[in-house]
Amino acid sequence: MKIVKNYLYNASYQLLALILPLITAPYVARTLGPKGVGQYSFTYAIVTWFTLVASIGVAYYGDRQIAYVRDNKHELSKTFWEIQIVKFVMSLLAFFLFCGFETWYQKYGLILALQSINILASMIDISWLYNGLEDFKRTVTRNTIVKLLSVILIFILIHQPSDTWKYVLILAASMFLGNLTLWPRLKILLEPVKLSELRPLSHLKESLILFIPSIATKVYLVLNKTVLGVVVGPTAAGFYNNSDQLIQMVLAIVTATGTVILPRASKEFATGKIDKVKALLYQSFEFVSLIAVPMAFGVAAIALKLSTFFYGKNFAPVGPIMMIEAIDIIFIAWSNVIGIQYLLPTKRTREYTRSLVNSAILSIIISFPLIKIFGLPGAMFTTVIAELNVTLYQFKLVKSEFSFRRMFRDIPKIFFAGFVMFVLVFWLNSYLSFNIFTMFFEVFIGIIIYGFMILILRPKLLADIAKVMPEGVKKKLERKG
Repeated sequence: MKIVKNYLYNASYQLLALILPLITAPYVARTLGPKGVGQYSFTYAIVTWFTLVASIGVAYYGDRQIAYVRDNKHELSKTFWEIQIVKFVMSLLAFFLFCGFETWYQKYGLILALQSINILASMIDISWLYNGLEDFKRTVTRNTIVKLLSVILIFILIHQPSDTWKYVLILAASMFLGNLTLWPRLKILLEPVKLSELRPLSHLKESLILFIPSIATKVYLVLNKTVLGVVVGPTAAGFYNNSDQLIQMVLAIVTATGTVILPRASKEFATGKIDKVKALLYQSFEFVSLIAVPMAFGVAAIALKLSTFFYGKNFAPVGPIMMIEAIDIIFIAWSNVIGIQYLLPTKRTREYTRSLVNSAILSIIISFPLIKIFGLPGAMFTTVIAELNVTLYQFKLVKSEFSFRRMFRDIPKIFFAGFVMFVLVFWLNSYLSFNIFTMFFEVFIGIIIYGFMILILRPKLLADIAKVMPEGVKKKLERKG
């Protein structure tokens, strides 16, 4: 039940993270205008490369290592400080590199300087410790408060295009202060460790290995935007970015299971319980499919009107490519289960990295011809093919260890239920005028239709869910039946 509770904590936060941009993004777009939003997006994209260096793959590596030693307080303390020292040094390196870059690239000076706070925020981010301890309640509570505070400040302080620097400061400073709030509890979780005991370099190699896939995944987006800008024009690159922004919001909910399952699978693997790790994967794959498939079909069903409602009438081309990119929700959900929830906990980091690097190379090979032939949709086809390649490659890695018949037993029923929902919601969407109320109405109708179809088709996963339900809930359902 702890896994379910942690998933609900994490998913509820991801749901909040999905809803809040629906509230703030239209306001920010209309207040700051294309120029202000563009300056923020461009400078944030620049600083992201430096925060990648600062984090050096700790997000997944730190979770896993903490999970291995969490039952031994001394080893836990030692491991935490060793990893944090590596992260501290890499963050300082990233910060100095950024300062050097800003000296050379003097455009957007103030905004870039404010964006550098994100590097410092990454330096003090120790949420990986709490994730490894499966204490998701604390990180979710912290993140929720920070998100809500930043939204309030945006509406209070952002009123005109010249407020762009305030917008950057609010987002960066809230992230820094939010990360800072996790530090006081260390005096309870950890014990003093002698400096002579620490071996931070022992973690550097594995962290660097996990740093490679972080870079590889960026290739998909950055390469497509670059090629689109050269071949089609910068406006097309903006359309691509806006589509991906909305899809990533939905993906945050789907991939929340990875954050929850990784530390639990790592702990089971550390104690030699590989059968439990595999059992977790079967359950997670079915559960993720159950939520990823309807989300993919649901986004595709409302994409045409959602894009213009969210960004404005000038962004109509975003809708069709969102319908293409929606399938990535399923592919990424599946690769998240195999890669994040199985390969990483079982220390098969190199195979996980190889799957992403191979797909990055494939993306480089096919992006130009597809964009040259199909334009903007070609860039999205490139992204979908690359993500499909990641998933198929990871399936190939584990084909001798898992029963695909067992893994995919419910998929046809789930897909059929999702397709029925798509047809009905797409038809409804084509007739209704789209606004915030009809959007939630269409989402609600989609949930009802999908849930009804799942109850009719009765995939075996329902029986597994029933097993972990509290007795009181079971009896109520039996009485209703």
